[in-house]
Amino acid sequence: MENKRGLSPVIATVLLIAIVIVIGLIVFLWFRGITEEAITKFDNQNVKLVCEEVSLEASYSGGYIYIANTGNVPVYKIKAKITSDGSYSTEFLGDGGSWPETGLNQGGTYSGLLTTTGEEILLIPVLIGETSSGEKAYTCEERHAISVSTN
Repeated sequence: MENKRGLSPVIATVLLIAIVIVIGLIVFLWFRGITEEAITKFDNQNVKLVCEEVSLEASYSGGYIYIANTGNVPVYKIKAKITSDGSYSTEFLGDGGSWPETGLNQGGTYSGLLTTTGEEILLIPVLIGETSSGEKAYTCEERHAISVSTN
């Protein structure tokens, strides 16, 4: 008979326990990613639905951006995605400067200097909503953004 060697029972048990722990961790992280905390605004309406109601008008001239809130939804901040030569950079309007401290309310206007210039500017609204742990900012999807040409 040939001398065949197998894994000892202790090593096999340790490997099985390690595999079970890894699979359990993967399932836990997967469930955690699925169940995100709901952000609500205006009588418990999901903030994702409120993004559709945001109405802004904007123009750009000489390095300055001009924004008017023509809708009924206050905008906490604006994420400016500036496209130039196939790449882009982002800037947050609302991190100081002349941006209103409480956000851009209905009928409010803003004008400010952009530190970066490019060919096109996408203005993406950032709203503030309520969660079970307090207020939280939510950046709307790009489909709710308004485009401003710099030419």
